[in-house]
Amino acid sequence: MSVDTHFQTKGYLLVKQAITRAQVAALLAQLPDTATQSGGTRCLLDAAWCAALAEQLRSHASLQAIIGRHAVAVQCTYFEKSKDRNWLVSMHQDRSIPVAEKVEGAGLTGWSEKEGQLFVHAPLDLLGQLVAVRLHLDDCHAEDGPLRVVPASHHDGLLDETDIVSKRQTLGESVCEADRGDLLVLTPLLLHASSKASGTGKRRLLHFVFGPPQPGHGLAWRSMRCSECSDL
Repeated sequence: MSVDTHFQTKGYLLVKQAITRAQVAALLAQLPDTATQSGGTRCLLDAAWCAALAEQLRSHASLQAIIGRHAVAVQCTYFEKSKDRNWLVSMHQDRSIPVAEKVEGAGLTGWSEKEGQLFVHAPLDLLGQLVAVRLHLDDCHAEDGPLRVVPASHHDGLLDETDIVSKRQTLGESVCEADRGDLLVLTPLLLHASSKASGTGKRRLLHFVFGPPQPGHGLAWRSMRCSECSDL
């Protein structure tokens, strides 16, 4: 089964050692103190190093057919989970996208503002064009709260709570353990969740979202720098 076929069928893909450990160490040194002190931020893509990394990932041989040659990075979020900075995430689909301004339109719901950025729940046709790429900055094993996914759960569009329970029972779960430098690629429509970390290590990662250059529906991707990132 080809990489692209696997991704389309299962909704996710693990790419081993896409980034060297030396480059991971260099990336960790680039992270702003505000991000590591708070355990996360959605405001990294404005930084030159982050934009360059997004292009490196988009051009990776294993991802070109999945992401598409014309796709653009529209978001990068940093997460840091540990035993002391811990949380769990229930089974869900990712529906929010960062946009430049609020517009009225069918299927545009759930408007919110986070870290000075505007988000909206995107329509199904746009969500289906997005690809998320999670770069692991640490080894992420069972005790580190890795992502759990429901394979092939992305084929039936937007799911409500009843659908989520049914899909999980019918299709089962897969635990996505990874090593430092690995990529976990998934469609935002894939059901996924994570448990709290129980070990003593950290689970740090960069979560990129790639999408079409023009999102449609009267929307535009966020284009202005957020104030929190002005010193990057």
